[in-house]
Amino acid sequence: MLNDFGDYIIYVDESGDHSLTSIDEQHPVFVLAFCIFRKSDYTKIVLPQLNQFKFDFWGHDLTILHNREIRKPEKDFSFLRISEEGRERFFLRLNQLIEELPFSIIATVIDKRRLKEKYSQPHNPYETALKFCLERAYSFLNDQGATEQMTNVIVEQRGVNEDKDLESAFRRIVDNGNWHSKRLPFKIIFANKKTNSCGLQIADLVAHPIGRHVINSKQESRSFTILMKKILGRNGKSDGYGLKIFPRLQ
Repeated sequence: MLNDFGDYIIYVDESGDHSLTSIDEQHPVFVLAFCIFRKSDYTKIVLPQLNQFKFDFWGHDLTILHNREIRKPEKDFSFLRISEEGRERFFLRLNQLIEELPFSIIATVIDKRRLKEKYSQPHNPYETALKFCLERAYSFLNDQGATEQMTNVIVEQRGVNEDKDLESAFRRIVDNGNWHSKRLPFKIIFANKKTNSCGLQIADLVAHPIGRHVINSKQESRSFTILMKKILGRNGKSDGYGLKIFPRLQ
């Protein structure tokens, strides 16, 4: 029905893996990022601007912006190896695009090493991060007066078993397993990895820089500086709200 869904949509991506058995010392964190869009902004601003960006660099809109391939760079981004001038122009435009697009960020960063040190039987990092993000997304929607209708949460498919586990965790959290102790108005939607979704691509670009900042906050990052302005905050602070780092250093 037309009135069953709210004014917002959430796209989700991750950086790093949630395994606690093998931890990459270069990237020992798991990041879950929620990018929240008002649907009217998404259709009128985000879609046309992101597609125009693709037309300008590739002449078509089929390229999928993927952080890992950009960092390599490889596949559609191999041209970034050719000239420093072209590389600078690309990142200047990409940073400008992300800075100007209207969306908000809620992210959780799980430090897997500290998690294992602090808890003898730590919970699954993905489920922990999902719980924190959903709770804060509900608070955001509540502030907007937008909790009476359903909000779709879009995630990429990862595999049959992984998706079943994620859906079960999602349902446990939204049914009543959350800090608000109420049913949360969220519905999970799984998207094929080949889906050319602008929202998922933006979420993919967001997650990695947030993780790198938490790993080394002293390293200057133009990407994170831009993203920091979009991370939700309360009382002028994003720490613990729009950006949850768990466990915290004492």
